[in-house]
Amino acid sequence: MSFLKKITYLFLVSFLLIQCANEDQFIIEKGRVGKLTKTTTIKELNSIFAKDSMATILYADKEIDKKLFSVENDEYLIYSKTGNKLLEIVPTNLNDPSSGIKCIQIFDTSYKTSKGISLQSTFKEINENYKVNKVETTLTSATLFIDELNATISIDKKEIGLNSFSREEVSINQIPDLAKIKYFTIWFN
Repeated sequence: MSFLKKITYLFLVSFLLIQCANEDQFIIEKGRVGKLTKTTTIKELNSIFAKDSMATILYADKEIDKKLFSVENDEYLIYSKTGNKLLEIVPTNLNDPSSGIKCIQIFDTSYKTSKGISLQSTFKEINENYKVNKVETTLTSATLFIDELNATISIDKKEIGLNSFSREEVSINQIPDLAKIKYFTIWFN
């Protein structure tokens, strides 16, 4: 009977460790998105996402008028095995494999903060769990700055009840509780 108890105990501990590892691969924290941290370099992406698919868009290869329309960024797009876009990673330096990560835009709802905030969260959930340090208005959205995560969260102006391209400034009090996230970006700088 003691042998059976040991096997059961070992099985439960193994199961819990596997669960914790799975949760960690989708955690969002200040300076961390899943397995990516402030110290991760671009050359490590292939090994970190070996089971996924990665597309690379280098600034030097972009076929658009760089002077007028482009931001000088390389992009590393991470897709799951099923073809769903997970992350968009921008390095700090152009065309440099030893470069660190500047920012990561999150596209998959599996990524969550320790307080449960993900792309599926509403403004109310964000506001209840994190201090919104600043709100900036762009042509099409309101961008929330969350210093605790070093993150920006964009909410489409349509969610706020405003027309896109309106010049009206948005204050935190104007954002409805049920407004949904458009973009969720973690900054590593």
